[in-house]
Amino acid sequence: MRCFCVTGHGQPLELIHQDIPQPQGTEVLVRVKAAGLCHSDLHIWEGYYDLGGGKKLSLADRGIKLPLTPSHEISGEVVSAGPDAGPVQTGMIAVVHPWIGCGACPACLRGEENICVRPQSLGVMRAGGFAEYVIVPHPRYLVDLGGLDPVKAAPLACAGVTTYSAIKKFGDRIHETPVVVIGAGGLGLMAIEVIKALGGKGAIVVDIDADKREAALKEGALAAIDARAPDAATQIVEAVGGACGARAVLDLVGSTSTVSLALDSCARGGHVVIVGLMGGDITLASPIIPMRPLRIEGSYVGTLAELRELVALMRDGKIRPAPVTTRPLDEVNDALRALQQGRVVGRQVLIP
Repeated sequence: MRCFCVTGHGQPLELIHQDIPQPQGTEVLVRVKAAGLCHSDLHIWEGYYDLGGGKKLSLADRGIKLPLTPSHEISGEVVSAGPDAGPVQTGMIAVVHPWIGCGACPACLRGEENICVRPQSLGVMRAGGFAEYVIVPHPRYLVDLGGLDPVKAAPLACAGVTTYSAIKKFGDRIHETPVVVIGAGGLGLMAIEVIKALGGKGAIVVDIDADKREAALKEGALAAIDARAPDAATQIVEAVGGACGARAVLDLVGSTSTVSLALDSCARGGHVVIVGLMGGDITLASPIIPMRPLRIEGSYVGTLAELRELVALMRDGKIRPAPVTTRPLDEVNDALRALQQGRVVGRQVLIP
């Protein structure tokens, strides 16, 4: 089979020919029909996360080893299974939950494999979807698409479940005032849909790119604000509909400037959820947190249960797929460069 692998950070992904893997034990072999490209794949390709102040967290420090086949947004067809997998429906078209844990730690036993301290995530720790076939450790990680388009559904495994999990953390706030969504890429456009599906007041979208702001408006954003405007925080407060500020801010970028903007535009008692990993650092006087008082929370992808809920919402027609651009798998390096240069509206999905 063909697979495209990171063999050197910052170098073009290399086409490698391998034998089709044979499932062992509880494993399932899936023929890849679609594999999404995510900013996390970009970090894996580059080899580090920016911690701000000139500091970097290398992927080697996280235990990620090369060569590695990226892509954790995978949908495909079940081909075969190992002898211990139990009843498995061959031919089923499914999206794969890639955020796999060790299965034994307290987080995994709570159903939060996505925050396992010994993760086995597909496309990060194990071979992912930029290949013709992928091994899934257990059939429970397969979510039946029930007739949904596997190309449009592939981003649910990250862009979808990440925004869904993050927005759920706001609780009833989404019903009180619009959610401020910083970042209008694939996650931002998906966030607009999730907020609508959960009965929220809507989204105020913030981005530096005019094309992405326009895309957000087309997807149903209540307003789109230029993050680089000198009065961006004031515009956000006005767009939310009151002089107090935003009650809920979702930062899908996670840079120094966006986190600062999120905090500047928050109301007293505001809640900021940070998802993005673009990097940097902030300086925040600690008394400000209780005095305002602010709730600052991180959110990392999502659980298997949340992915199942999200797929059900899409099957029921309550969530539309985010805009998707398809490319042949052979164009993966062009797709990476387009993402790195900020030229992508929506999500890119590679087709083997």
